[in-house]
Amino acid sequence: MSSSERPLVGVIGGVGPLATAYFLDMVVRLTEAARDQDHLDMVVFNHSSIPDRTAYILGESAQSPGPVMADDARRLEGFGADFLVLPCNTAHNFTAEVAASTTLPVLSIIELTVDEAQTRVPDLRSVGLLATSGTASSGVYQRALASRGVECLLPDEDDQRAVMEIIYDQVKAGLPADVDVLHAVVGRLVDRGAQVLLLGCTELSVVAADHGLLSDPRVVDSLDVLARRTIERAGGRVRD
Repeated sequence: MSSSERPLVGVIGGVGPLATAYFLDMVVRLTEAARDQDHLDMVVFNHSSIPDRTAYILGESAQSPGPVMADDARRLEGFGADFLVLPCNTAHNFTAEVAASTTLPVLSIIELTVDEAQTRVPDLRSVGLLATSGTASSGVYQRALASRGVECLLPDEDDQRAVMEIIYDQVKAGLPADVDVLHAVVGRLVDRGAQVLLLGCTELSVVAADHGLLSDPRVVDSLDVLARRTIERAGGRVRD
């Protein structure tokens, strides 16, 4: 496929910046390529000043990220993008607003991640969700799972607080993540019956990539899934 024929990927990034960088790295590493020209063509808007998604959803901020992301979508469409990806789970609470602002299709990290979970466990009945409190409160994963008859288990209050500390106080702050704490939270969700653990926050994807958590087949990483499906949608081949 020539460069003039291949789809141009538009990335609404910066939510957060490190997760966007890891997403781009994943796309490059997972693309089957023998030369530079075999990689995807992408235009990335690393818009890190987008208002905080979780703070708005939880009522802790009056600044909605929706209009900002919608404007970003229009800019990427104007640049010539053929479809959009949004490497942030919490931001998908605003997908309808983004989609309404553009004629471009938007890949859903939520639906794609649930698809992958069901592929790994065809008789899937229960998953554990590790995500921001904003994503959990928005219900985006719960609705996607319920529509397929799958129960969504959330960490208890103390464990959710620990997950948020890892996401905000460690990864977003550029500090090392307490992986032992994360493993403990995962263990308690498994004890409650979770067959699969969804990493529904791209900061947790950073932890998974840095600490080899993806070697566990029970762990489905939303960022990894989005990278693979982006490659396929853009006409590339995913490396085995």
